Amino acid sequence: AFKLEETPFGQLTYMRIYQGMLKKGNFIINVNDGKKIKLARIVRMHSDEMEEIDEAHAGDVVAMFGIDCRSMDTFSDGNMNLAMSTMFVPEPVMSLAVKPAEQKMQNNFAKALNKFTKEDPTLRVKVDSETKETVLSGMGELHLEVYIERMNREYNVECVSGQPNVNYKETIASKATFDWLHKKQTGGAGQYAKVQGYIEPMTEEEIKELGKPNQFVNKCIGTNIPPEYYPSCEKGMNDATVEGALVGCEVEGVRVVLQDGASHAVDSSDMAFRICMANAIRDTMKRANPSVLEPIMTVEIEIPSEFQGAVTASLSRRMGMIQSSDMNDDGSGLKIEVQVPLANMFGYSTELRSLTQGKGEFSMEYYQHAAVPRNVQEELMDKYKMEREAEAA
Repeated sequence: AFKLEETPFGQLTYMRIYQGMLKKGNFIINVNDGKKIKLARIVRMHSDEMEEIDEAHAGDVVAMFGIDCRSMDTFSDGNMNLAMSTMFVPEPVMSLAVKPAEQKMQNNFAKALNKFTKEDPTLRVKVDSETKETVLSGMGELHLEVYIERMNREYNVECVSGQPNVNYKETIASKATFDWLHKKQTGGAGQYAKVQGYIEPMTEEEIKELGKPNQFVNKCIGTNIPPEYYPSCEKGMNDATVEGALVGCEVEGVRVVLQDGASHAVDSSDMAFRICMANAIRDTMKRANPSVLEPIMTVEIEIPSEFQGAVTASLSRRMGMIQSSDMNDDGSGLKIEVQVPLANMFGYSTELRSLTQGKGEFSMEYYQHAAVPRNVQEELMDKYKMEREAEAA
């Protein structure tokens, strides 16, 4: 199967026969997923006209209805379990965050994405585990714009598209102590918990050695906090590190040390200590010189050498730090390795092509998280504050 087309009668699947013969009424098996399919209708295409045929032989290109498959699937009669090698599918270079304009369009939106990814192997769809956005990736801006337009035209789904959210993180740079009391009295049993201790930053080596981004250390002596509430304090720390106080992103590189506290015989509970610990850490982080971290990407760019000046200037505008620049043997091409913040890389594929007359190409992979400049941090904090106020309203 090399092409799928949506028609008023259902999915029309174009196939080329490489060996043997197909007959109407025969069964064929999809080698990729093992599904057995009956050939109810075989047609030969002449432009937009269909000619019904009863059989087709090796070398023929035919179309069939009622076959649920993906582009590049292989079919056989069941006696042979060999799949043909698919065409080379390059890695996507451009991504967009998409969502339907209205919630009621969600079903058609999911159907459209499922259909498009079946017919086009170069189109990728993923839901970002951090930001919960649907991210559409493809071969360029035009490629993605065509599919957004098709969703509107074929499935009546109006899409809102934009840059994917960058996976920022938060951390602290200095030690700060906390002494927090959580007290709530309503009718009946209330809530009471008190925790004392400090938070401090962890080094990258400690995080790697530990195998997790944050650490909880219990240094309590005595039973001011009953031992059964220690796990609740750790859960409170986890709650506080899922959503930081600056921009609401995940917190990493923080060690929380619990030293002392207090409890009440009636009002203390697991929930009280959990809430108390979470609020204590969120408040203390503001005093521990907090900062926002952004993902830095290692970008490899290959260009003809005559475009070196223009490309280097564009990387500098995007806050790129050039690591190496190697000329190939005959001096015609150049390979540049540079580290650039991911937030500054959106739309770069289009810019690179326009700077190099379509001859430049690049690939990028994650390198590390690093602190953002102070002005960017303030912008992110203001944006987060406005979003919170809008949600509250």
